[in-house]
Amino acid sequence: MAYEIEWAESGVTSLVDTIEYIARDSPSYAAALAIRADRAAMSLAEFPDRGRRVSEFGDPAVREIMVDSYRLIYQVRMTKVTLLAFVHKARDLSILLGNGSQ
Repeated sequence: MAYEIEWAESGVTSLVDTIEYIARDSPSYAAALAIRADRAAMSLAEFPDRGRRVSEFGDPAVREIMVDSYRLIYQVRMTKVTLLAFVHKARDLSILLGNGSQ
């Protein structure tokens, strides 16, 4: 069964921000990364559970796969995969989620 793939607004925003930032120094690398991110996202239609669980989320349905040095974070539901974020692996995701110590 193929899952429907959809990008949440947060996922689109984080991908676009990343690509625009990289494009300042290397438009060709930015374009190649965008293609790899899209291919990785589309591959989840067949094998959505292959990614590892994201420890920063308390939801076992939230998973991630790596695309170069970036985490493509997604949530698996009945027949749909929702792409939530595209963030560099060095970023502290708990702070981005608002779960950091205050």
